[in-house]
Amino acid sequence: MKQEQIKPAWLSEPEDNNDLPERIWPSNVSRDSDGAVAFGGVAVSDLTAQFGTPLYVIDQTEFEHSAKAVHSALDRAAKKIGSDATVYYAGKAFLSVEVVRWIDKLGLNIDVSSGGELAIALAAGIDPKRIGLHGNNKSAAEIGRAVSAGVGAIVIDSEIEIERIAATAGAQDRIQPVRIRVNTGVHADTHEFLATAREDQKFGIAIEDVPALVARIRSLNHLEFLGLHSHIGSQIFETAGFVEAAKRLVKLHAELLKTGPVPQLNLGGGFGIDYNEGDQSPGVEAMALDIVDAVAAACRSEGVPVPRLAFEPGRAIVGRSGVTLYTVGTVKDVRLTDGQVRKYVSVDGGMSDNLRAALYQAEYSTRLVSRVSIGKPALVRVVGKHCESGDIVVRHDYLPGDVSNGDIIAVAATGAYCFSLGSNYNYLQRPPVVAVASGKARLIVRGETEADLLSRDACLQKD
Repeated sequence: MKQEQIKPAWLSEPEDNNDLPERIWPSNVSRDSDGAVAFGGVAVSDLTAQFGTPLYVIDQTEFEHSAKAVHSALDRAAKKIGSDATVYYAGKAFLSVEVVRWIDKLGLNIDVSSGGELAIALAAGIDPKRIGLHGNNKSAAEIGRAVSAGVGAIVIDSEIEIERIAATAGAQDRIQPVRIRVNTGVHADTHEFLATAREDQKFGIAIEDVPALVARIRSLNHLEFLGLHSHIGSQIFETAGFVEAAKRLVKLHAELLKTGPVPQLNLGGGFGIDYNEGDQSPGVEAMALDIVDAVAAACRSEGVPVPRLAFEPGRAIVGRSGVTLYTVGTVKDVRLTDGQVRKYVSVDGGMSDNLRAALYQAEYSTRLVSRVSIGKPALVRVVGKHCESGDIVVRHDYLPGDVSNGDIIAVAATGAYCFSLGSNYNYLQRPPVVAVASGKARLIVRGETEADLLSRDACLQKD
């Protein structure tokens, strides 16, 4: 095995073991005189002493700054073409009552994808009219709760949902606004599991089937048609897929305008962020300009006015604001077939708190944060404690060669889809979530205990 095969081309040995690049790490990080890192003004030693590890840390200031920046970028781009942008925070990225309250305070809407996510949003007190409900298999109970709560939009993902939502709204004597999710057939440049508009997959309705379904929606007294919805995938850096989807959607939008109003066009989310030094995200502002320019050009071509726009970013808001702290356990050098060495650093979490590396082969960045080190950088693989060879947290990176038992390391950009995908594999307990801001830490999601796990075992409760 050659060096290039154990180290990707994008990864270079760091000149400084202790740097924390701002495009990957939260901007509110610092090192104290002893070299330990503080997130949001709270020292790692204080965080781990109070909450233990593994620990999800969300920098509230970073979150709020990102949310404002994303909202502003999308709305400015929309206004450039004579429209405006409603921004829904994609709750599936990371959701808790406190995060919904942040979103509410900032004036963003929120979309949810299940009854559980809807329950969190409602419990947080956000106006239901600012909630959108997604899902490819919404239950009757989920639809009923959404209609009863008065959510602002339900996204129809299949033909059968039209009758289900109409019947539920009729039974409650309500008019329920709906969108249709369109499968545009666009192949987004991302991991196969993150592409959500290819032909052979579960989401959305084929373009050719939409006009008949919209006619059916318009014929029903208890449904209000808001417009089309598209989501082509996640963690996308190239705008070509968004641009092509916009062209196809505007053509369909123009066709539907011939028979009735279509006030909105929801272009979804999926904007990528930088997880490692090899990533080069253009940023939401640049991507937004390309997308809205494509919408404007398509509207001119079709001879229709530009509709109101909506977007659904999640990762772009919460991703970089989150880090995960781990305590190092065993460290061992593994000699490969050609004599090269990779250092395996085992931590007290793993795929139960970050499944993305195993699920998508995602690449993360890590740093030693409990101290500084002048040790020579060593090529490492950070792995978890699960009985699974695919239990990898950081696939390729460098840490100081003297990293050892008891050190605290942090993994960057874990705000999105880490807590959300958490599990109890091997009966590990899911970690707590702490928000940091202005030198203070607050628990926003309680970590699980062994007692929590045991309490769910019905047979034990009978003994």
